Amino acid sequence: MKVLPSVSRRGFITRSGIFLAGTAMNLKLPGLSEPLAEPIIDIHQHTDYMGRTHDQLMAHQRAMGVTTTILLPAGTPAFGLSTHKGQSNGLQAKCSGNETCYNLVKQYPQELLFAANEVPDLPDATLEIEKYLKLGALLIGESKFGVTCDSPDMQRIYELAQSYRVPVLMHWQHGMYNYDFDRFHTMLEKYPNVNFIGHAQTFWANIDKAHQDQTVLYPKTKVTPGGITDRLLSDYPNMYADMSAGSGLNALLRDEEHTRGFLDRHQNKILYGSDCLDAAGHGPECQGSQTIAAIRRLAPSKRIERKILYENAKKLFRL
Repeated sequence: MKVLPSVSRRGFITRSGIFLAGTAMNLKLPGLSEPLAEPIIDIHQHTDYMGRTHDQLMAHQRAMGVTTTILLPAGTPAFGLSTHKGQSNGLQAKCSGNETCYNLVKQYPQELLFAANEVPDLPDATLEIEKYLKLGALLIGESKFGVTCDSPDMQRIYELAQSYRVPVLMHWQHGMYNYDFDRFHTMLEKYPNVNFIGHAQTFWANIDKAHQDQTVLYPKTKVTPGGITDRLLSDYPNMYADMSAGSGLNALLRDEEHTRGFLDRHQNKILYGSDCLDAAGHGPECQGSQTIAAIRRLAPSKRIERKILYENAKKLFRL
């Protein structure tokens, strides 16, 4: 495998002017009459999410106040065990793949970035991912497939991520995606130079040390600190957390007293993502905007809020 210099990995981004860090604090986006004083990076969005159009996606992100969005593609449609015989194609949400994300970024270079993805047990999985890493993909994911999280197929992807110095975003859902979460610490130890971003139900349920029944995906009980997720974030410098989706919002709201301590404890590791399929970008159906509001309300300080909504992602993705 050819290892490219980090400047080559981001060459597309630099040439296209996707992210202008020097002017981000005074960014004006289409449809907004005034510049946004506080930029937000959304690390988790999808194209064609349950049929949402590209125009609706862009309007949604702007309505939430997001200034930079990372698009996470689906893998190639496949019908093996890793996609549950096709059930999980399109990330189980009709999301489109690498080419669609890449092309949309070219249309909106000041607002969008992209990841690379592929079904891990397909013969050319790493070749497909590498193709888009060479074009400027910032990370690999989201990895949402029915495989063990330490399988040989997944480890080939981790090795690719290590070569290109990009993070891997993992969707953990008990019995469905990335099995054996309790063993993942071995991958953090084996690949210390790969930054992993945790996401989804099993990842967020396990902030709680008392969480025993892994079939409960959205627990509502009070939280005892020290769960698997809490320990991974504390003990491994290469473990990060994606606050997106209903699972992330549930983790914020289920025990607000615990949340304030959790956000303080892991203030340098938590990233804002929406993973929201809503078309409006506001109101009771928009989980993404609710997550932004919860972070603003529950963050122990303005400094921590800005880290979660912007600065941590800026640093992790070297923007």
